Amino acid sequence: MIGLLGKKLGQTRVYDASGALIPVTVILAGPNRVIQTKTVENDGYKAVQLGFDDQKEHRLTKPLFGHILKHHPKDKGNATAVKRLKEFRDFEIDVKPGDIVGPKIFSKGDFVDAIGLTKGRGFEGVVKRHKFRGGDMTHGAKGWHRRSGAIGQRLFPGTVMRGMKMPGHMGQVQRTTQNLEVIQVREDENILLIKGSVPGSKGDYIVIRGAKKGLKQKRVEAPKAAAPAKGAAKPAAKPAAKK
Repeated sequence: MIGLLGKKLGQTRVYDASGALIPVTVILAGPNRVIQTKTVENDGYKAVQLGFDDQKEHRLTKPLFGHILKHHPKDKGNATAVKRLKEFRDFEIDVKPGDIVGPKIFSKGDFVDAIGLTKGRGFEGVVKRHKFRGGDMTHGAKGWHRRSGAIGQRLFPGTVMRGMKMPGHMGQVQRTTQNLEVIQVREDENILLIKGSVPGSKGDYIVIRGAKKGLKQKRVEAPKAAAPAKGAAKPAAKPAAKK
């Protein structure tokens, strides 16, 4: 599976070859620097670690910066720190530490998955957060229009069940949008134009990977044999088996 680290720049619209207007999300998908490659012989599995977005060295923790230096021993004097680090297992492209990977690993018409954090909505009630109906607006109902109702129980067990949907912080959770089509690949600008919406706000970091599930293919049934025309000779019957 292939993938990239990127940043969501915003949304726009582009025209395709037939003149149709397509809504797209603009993703800055590179350049990604290969930090480490893992092999089955040394690490027990195959994977590639990619780094994205340059960072000042003093802003990184010493373990993380030491990890980068470990796999780039020849560039200790001018090693480039990164803000984001992501590991992709079973990477389909042969790379080595120090290589640069960009949006050209995808092509127009490919389908990808976008992983990111949703927008933060702050503290929300149950009507907004969980789509509760709320209380009646008439017939003597007072002060119970956007509440959840009873959450407890009687004497036994006399507690609130775990997982009860209640008010709280909404948003800022990881979500994956699957099977998004790549509309354009602008290699010179390190830009991907992806059809549809992607989780997160403008400026948020996004993981773009090859579609894991793929599109559902229509089931193709075998064609049925044509019925014999009227008046056509019937096939000869098989001879009876001898006793």
